Amino acid sequence: MTEIKRGGRAVKLKSVADGFDLDQIREDFPVLRQKPHGRKLVFLDSAASAQKPRAVIDAIRYCYEAEYANVHRGVYWLSERATEAFDGARETVRSFINAAKTSEIVFVSGATEAINLVASSYGGTFLEAGDEVVISHMEHHSNVVPWQFLRDRNGVLLKVAPINDDGELILDQFEAMLGPRTKLVAITHVANSLGTVLPVQDICEMARSRGIRVLIDGCQAVPHTSVDVQALDCDFYVFSGHKLYGPSGIGVLYAREELLKLMPPYQGGGEMIASVTFDKTDYAAPPYKFEAGTPHISGAIGLGAAVDYVRSIGLEHIAAHESDVLRYGMQRLAQIEGLRIIGAARQKAGVISFVLDDVHPHDVGTILDQEGVAVRTGHHCAQPVMDRFGVASTVRASIGMYNGRDDIDALARSLNKVKEFFG
Repeated sequence: MTEIKRGGRAVKLKSVADGFDLDQIREDFPVLRQKPHGRKLVFLDSAASAQKPRAVIDAIRYCYEAEYANVHRGVYWLSERATEAFDGARETVRSFINAAKTSEIVFVSGATEAINLVASSYGGTFLEAGDEVVISHMEHHSNVVPWQFLRDRNGVLLKVAPINDDGELILDQFEAMLGPRTKLVAITHVANSLGTVLPVQDICEMARSRGIRVLIDGCQAVPHTSVDVQALDCDFYVFSGHKLYGPSGIGVLYAREELLKLMPPYQGGGEMIASVTFDKTDYAAPPYKFEAGTPHISGAIGLGAAVDYVRSIGLEHIAAHESDVLRYGMQRLAQIEGLRIIGAARQKAGVISFVLDDVHPHDVGTILDQEGVAVRTGHHCAQPVMDRFGVASTVRASIGMYNGRDDIDALARSLNKVKEFFG
């Protein structure tokens, strides 16, 4: 065990050298002790929102019990403690994704707000009629709709790169779409509905060689793999805290400092100002220019605790464990007659989407719930993906660090009960 200081709190964390202990990790997540319908909880919906370890719950409770005050404004002891913890969380996030400076880390409510911020502030300022934004066919709605807003306001053209039958980006066709009017590529790192891992390093290199800016939606990537924004050489990287075992209502926009300095504020109010008169407002330096109002103080502290927890286990250990569970799950479910997996990319992370012959996904999900198995059913905020594969919705089992092969076995047994129920 190692001990670190977070604000006024001493935090004990596992050591990466201890390796990956699934039983101990499960003990760290209190919710997994629940017994839905008298059954052991098998939680396979982490892609929607991951469960929270005790370290995160304790950090949030400690914030409200011992160090809560507004930040950056008070000269008294309690405010200074809260500010230290809040600013410490920003440094923790900076280190986690290897941003060059803490000024490049903007706290937002989630990845959705981050993408809307970039579309509104950067896109609304620097993109004009006829300029092109390129996305892929497997984007979450939050990386589609903001660009449609920009298209409708500014006359920007939205181009969609195709995917193949395995749910992979067709890279040569994507590259062919990058033309002289392409100003921005907005692309997911890992597709939430399919689990496809996109070749973001190659995409960034293609774009950079043409002077094109790149935004990466990393919501489904950061819980599973190490991210280095400087190595990627992307311009924007976004993710949400609640998918990274942290609290909801907090997320991160990474952006190059030089871009944040050029971009106008997204919202106006307190904190984002240097000075205000009725004639003129001077804005604060980044990141504060984009953080109007009282921030989500406990959320940021909780996110910092989540990052500490994940790093103490080691993303390389998490990735290896989850890859094993994913491979086992793909093989186990492929053996179920009448089950069709949607998305079989060669590079894949933590998601198995499927349909079962003649059974609506919602019915599948309802019966699985009676067995204690929690999965997501629907279009997963990715309706264009569903259209591409000719289905209205899928059942999605998504893997977190606390899942094991036994969870896959429970899913498979429950799916056989679904088949028995529907004859």
